Parts: sequence; structure tokens; C-alpha cells
Amino acid sequence: MTTQTEQILTLAQWLSPAYPVGAFAYSHGLEWAVESRQVTSSESLKAWLQTVLSHGAGQADALLLAAAYSAEDPTRADAIARAFAASAERLKETVLQGEAFTRATADIWGVTLPSLTYPVAVGHAARQQGLPLDLTLTMYLQAFLSNLAAAGMRLVPLGQTEGQSLIKALTPLCIEIAAKAEAGSLEDLSSTAFMADIAAMKHETQYSRIFRT
Repeated sequence: MTTQTEQILTLAQWLSPAYPVGAFAYSHGLEWAVESRQVTSSESLKAWLQTVLSHGAGQADALLLAAAYSAEDPTRADAIARAFAASAERLKETVLQGEAFTRATADIWGVTLPSLTYPVAVGHAARQQGLPLDLTLTMYLQAFLSNLAAAGMRLVPLGQTEGQSLIKALTPLCIEIAAKAEAGSLEDLSSTAFMADIAAMKHETQYSRIFRT
């Protein structure tokens, strides 16, 4: 295998649904959005995910990942990631996935990783393993998109073909956000996906639910 092939396969493994971070258990507030009829179709799901990627956690996670990758010590990026979580469930989502990722990666790759929030953990581990930042960012964002699209397929519900078509349509956006994050800094950190933040807060008291967030 070439070095590039090994890098791609390592990231594919880390960001696969099979990697034990429990991403399938989190809807990022989407469950409430479906329950409240904010998302009812493939079109409205696409608009919701596009907003989350461009103006919410997608672009924020990318900037945090890039900051962690660029620093020898990820402590500052991790503290900012925790402070930037807009709700208790968002914080739980990033902390629990990050802890699971660092445990699994430390055991499998035989490295030392502190307990970190999820995007910071991926960025720090990618730096340690010498994986390219642009590829790490793009694959992280597509995995984020794919997980939420899979949640939408179950919740709306949507067919597999519709869901996969949605992922394909939004993949170029992942590439665009990754490029901006690579060239940016934590000074660019922002979030204006207010309905997604409210959805995550509302989900905390939602009566009937199948997702943790």
C-alpha cells in the first residue's frame, strides 16, 4: 500500500459507522425537528443539514479540528469546544464521542491521547499519525453529514436512495467548508444555526425519543 492509501484507509476506519464512538445514537437535535414538523421531507432535511454544516456545528467542528491539528497542545481548542457547545446535549454529544474515540484510538494504535471533545480528538490524533489536514477535515465533515442523513432516513422517514442522493448533493459543501477551515483560525468561530441549537435544547425534554440528542 502507498502512504496515501494508508492515510485514506486510516481515516475511513476512524470515521466509519463501525468505529466505536456511538455516533448512530445522536441526532444533533434533528429528532425534535422532525417531531415538530420543521423537517418533513428530503428537501427540508437537505436545507436543515446544509444550514448545520455551513452555519452551525459543521463549520465550527472543522475550525476546532484544524486548531487542534495545528497545536502541539490541544487543551485550548478543547476548552473552547466545550464552552462553544450551545446546550447540555450538544456538550454531552461532543464529550462522549470524543472520549470513546480517544479510548479506541489509543488502544488500537498504541498512542497516548488525552480525553478530548470529538473534533479536537480527531484533529489531535490526525496530527500524531501524520495524516493530511485537508483530507481529515473533508472526511470528518462527510461522516458528520452521513450520520445526520442516516438519522433523517429513520426519522422522516426517507428511502435509502433518497438519503444517499442527499449525501452526494451536499458532499461538495463539505469540501468547501474543509478548505475554509484549513485556511482559517479560531477567530472565525461562529454559529448562527439558531433553530438547530433550539432543537437540541428542546430535545432534552422531548417525551418520546430514540436518540440521545
